[in-house]
Amino acid sequence: MRRPLPWSLIITTGLMTLLVVFGALFTEPFGRAVEHIQAFIVETFGWFYVLAAVFFLVFVLWLMLSRHGRIRLGRDNESPEYGFFTWFAMLFSAGMGIGLIFYSVAEPISHFMDPPRAEAESIQAASDAMVITFFHWGLHAWAVYVVVGLSLAYFTFRHGLPLSIRSALYPLLGERVHGPLGSFVDMLAVFGTIFGLATSLGLGAMQFNAGLEYLGLAEISTRNQILLIAAITLVATISAASGLNKGIRRLSQLNMFLALVLLLVVFLAGPTLFLLSSYVQNIGAYAASLIELSFNTDAYVGTEWQEAWTMFYWGWWISWSPFVGMFIARVSRGRTVREFVAGVLLVPSLLIFFWMVVFGNTAIHLELGGLGALIEATRSDISTVIFALLEELPLAAVTATITLLVVAIFFVTSADSGSLVVNILTAGGDPDPPMYRRAAGAVMIGAVAATLLLGGGLNALQTAAITTAVPFSIIMLVICYCLVKSLRGERVIRRQAEGPTWVSRAGERPFGAPLAAATPPAGYTGHRPLPLAAADRHEDWRQRLKTVIWGYERFSKLTAEQQGEAMPRIQAYLEETALPALEEIARELESHGRRTQVDREVDQVQLRVWRDEREEFKFAVHGLFREPVSFAFPEFTFSPEDIQPRAELILPTGRLGDWALEDLTAERIQHEFVAAYARWMGW
Repeated sequence: MRRPLPWSLIITTGLMTLLVVFGALFTEPFGRAVEHIQAFIVETFGWFYVLAAVFFLVFVLWLMLSRHGRIRLGRDNESPEYGFFTWFAMLFSAGMGIGLIFYSVAEPISHFMDPPRAEAESIQAASDAMVITFFHWGLHAWAVYVVVGLSLAYFTFRHGLPLSIRSALYPLLGERVHGPLGSFVDMLAVFGTIFGLATSLGLGAMQFNAGLEYLGLAEISTRNQILLIAAITLVATISAASGLNKGIRRLSQLNMFLALVLLLVVFLAGPTLFLLSSYVQNIGAYAASLIELSFNTDAYVGTEWQEAWTMFYWGWWISWSPFVGMFIARVSRGRTVREFVAGVLLVPSLLIFFWMVVFGNTAIHLELGGLGALIEATRSDISTVIFALLEELPLAAVTATITLLVVAIFFVTSADSGSLVVNILTAGGDPDPPMYRRAAGAVMIGAVAATLLLGGGLNALQTAAITTAVPFSIIMLVICYCLVKSLRGERVIRRQAEGPTWVSRAGERPFGAPLAAATPPAGYTGHRPLPLAAADRHEDWRQRLKTVIWGYERFSKLTAEQQGEAMPRIQAYLEETALPALEEIARELESHGRRTQVDREVDQVQLRVWRDEREEFKFAVHGLFREPVSFAFPEFTFSPEDIQPRAELILPTGRLGDWALEDLTAERIQHEFVAAYARWMGW
């Protein structure tokens, strides 16, 4: 099938090419323009950034605590794709990156030697430094990711829409999301993603260059940093063009292991008891200062500090959110809204806090002891300070080498996976864009990073993040509105579908009376029409919601080509084991005066039991896939041998558990049914 021309990618590439050419040919004017843009945005929109970040945090907390928290990111009877431990590990990997290595020492020491309020290099400055670092890397950052990730997961896994930012605007735009408006929204997300990635790659190049100088292999210079970007981009381009996903995945898993080894070495070699004590104290101080810090705009002292730190971070997180949001959405299928928000907000934040305490407080502890070398390194070149810290600890050469490897691998995997995300967005959610387009995306990200370094270094990188976040933050506010609109509409239809659970008043449908099944909209190919009340006075808005509500069935229609040999194995299991077992139960129930119905669907077999014209109980055997642990963004696809087919039992109260196919025998299904039915009946 011939693919349509990727107009979004063509336009994005054209605009980015103009930027790169202008920045390369007119370096000094480009640098001055960057400075003016940053100052204008911070002075004009600083208050907006502050309020937007606060709103996103309050919004996701409200979702977590609201009645919408029970809604599942998938079908109602779908279990999570990953267990809690695996899911938490992948959430932590989403927060790991070049920035965390770059700023883990640099930011606390910067705030310690130049605090916004306390006396420089004092005990209060040390405490404030960690609180401010927590503020920049904590709940606000992850709330931004929650907004994008939750919306992508909800509209993709529950409503069957493409994995793309435009899908989150479906309740507002309807079918227009597939036209120019939807493409424009995705293009804004692409610009943000490219500049967010370019910021990370630029920081990585600076730190990698600093590590090479520490090992005596190369001096620090913009020329060397651009050469490093070119080399890493070449590796990422080869990876993207050749489709070496499995190699990148293993490289990412190795990188997580190396990062945790580095963390453990510094934790044990540093002031361990002080780190444990300060971790607890810093979290308490962060919680106590959260409201004041959240609304601080430095209105009375000027915006210079805000421009260099808070505004940069808020812009970076917003521009980075399509990238990270797509990953956490991808690994969160089957979670409830409440689980998603709580898990994504709290677990990565606490783990990142620990990382920052280990590196940042070790550095501050040394400076309070009179070292001075780390402050000097921060003043001379902020990218060298982590190596200056490692110099003061045992095994300095080993830990410096590990740090260099971690930065290099993050460099490659970020460029490779970033090109994939950019191409998914420009392809309207197609999870498998052509390899040449992935390669072009990697080249573009590297070129933008090199241009920003050439045109202004760290300031240019910060400006890129701040600038692109302005339009996308507005899109995120609209996404919040659309998400709430869809959640509320779903709840209305769910109430009508389930019927009242109280004694009816005059004129209402009697309790237990059957509901009429509405006719699906044209083009709907699902196998379970959603029952709706026949007597409804609001048919106009219900018709508009049908397309959204019924769309969630589409994602369950997995093909053998998509899932390798796993889908045929599940189909054979359902046909040869589950279906006969439930049919035998149905015959036995009917001999005792119950009416039954066994439904064979694409991915499950369900037994429904009626008594006195009321549905009494239902029991389903559902086939599912377990994918392997993955810490790399490129892993949107898996080889057939990686897929693990399993079966789970679904009750009216939720999921009972899942088993390997060979373990959930017909006899086991029947025993589990009897036990569940007995509990349901009150025995």
